[in-house]
Amino acid sequence: MSKVLVLNASYEPLNITGWRRAAILMLKGKAESIEHNGKFLHRDFPLPTVIRLRHYVTVPYREIPLTRRNILNRDAHTCQYCGCKDDGLTLDHVIPRSRGGAASWENLTTACMRCNVKKGSRTPKEANLPLKNQPRRPHSSLHYEAINHVNNGSHVEWRKYIIGI
Repeated sequence: MSKVLVLNASYEPLNITGWRRAAILMLKGKAESIEHNGKFLHRDFPLPTVIRLRHYVTVPYREIPLTRRNILNRDAHTCQYCGCKDDGLTLDHVIPRSRGGAASWENLTTACMRCNVKKGSRTPKEANLPLKNQPRRPHSSLHYEAINHVNNGSHVEWRKYIIGI
């Protein structure tokens, strides 16, 4: 039916869960509703879109794996040189491998085939192809999923709880 943003007691986003799990957390008294969409599960129980846990939960740091899919998500499936949103996107080393460029979050970016071929074994400056966004290590996979829900209009109310939108 709908997704629910789960916040820690400190209002830090923790997870996105289904409405059933959110309702159970609320019924058990472990969470409280912060936002709801006007729909009701029962006449006295509004369907939440954002809940906050009543007690702080310590979350261990989790490294996001460096994969093609995660890089495409970080760059919003957009060429970072020309801005096109194509199906045939490739990964490009900002500093080419032939010049010692590593496979890292800060050196890999999304490029369309045309821009990748045009850049070749040169730096963006040498190829006169400035980057739209400098590549960086992402916040978290939750961050991407939440941004997608906000940007497609399904959960605009989440915007105030997600940093960097």
